[in-house]
Amino acid sequence: MSIPVPVPASGAAAYQSSGMLSRDQLLHLFDRFSFLTSRPDVKKRIAEAVLDKQEAVAVTTTIQEEIFLEMGIDPRFGLACLGKVNVAYESDQDLMIQFYGFVAKEEMACEEAELGPEKFAERMHMQHKLQEQQLEMLKYMRNFHLDDQSAVLEKIQQQMERANFEIEASILSEEQIQDIVRRRVSPVFQLR
Repeated sequence: MSIPVPVPASGAAAYQSSGMLSRDQLLHLFDRFSFLTSRPDVKKRIAEAVLDKQEAVAVTTTIQEEIFLEMGIDPRFGLACLGKVNVAYESDQDLMIQFYGFVAKEEMACEEAELGPEKFAERMHMQHKLQEQQLEMLKYMRNFHLDDQSAVLEKIQQQMERANFEIEASILSEEQIQDIVRRRVSPVFQLR
């Protein structure tokens, strides 16, 4: 559900529809979107759309379009620019972090609307616990030589690929890490 682009009043400046969004424009969009999607009335708007069998992402896209209009930007142009952020700003690490935060915020707003507040809170709690486990694992890994850390990360990658990138597969216990390091130090020869 896309909103029509209103025509500016005569004498008013036209909506921006060419070039690329500036860093400041993107940061404003990210901040405004985060603010709006954290408000109860906007959360309710997204949830009601889901109950009406609409896609949550259609509502978050409409919210982005509304922000673009507030900013004097043609919404279609603004959305097209979002698809080019990775290329246009690939060397701006801070902006890219902000951009991925914006994408994650949109995903969370959609997920909360689709799951409902209770299931979403439960899921966020589980995700937080997993992140804590990942952090502890990474802290533990720092005790090992860089080659050993690389071997552990390679094992995690293999494990995640086998598990179809389920987040739970990104965790190794201290014993598993020690086993990987031990095997690297004294490799087990396999018979052919």
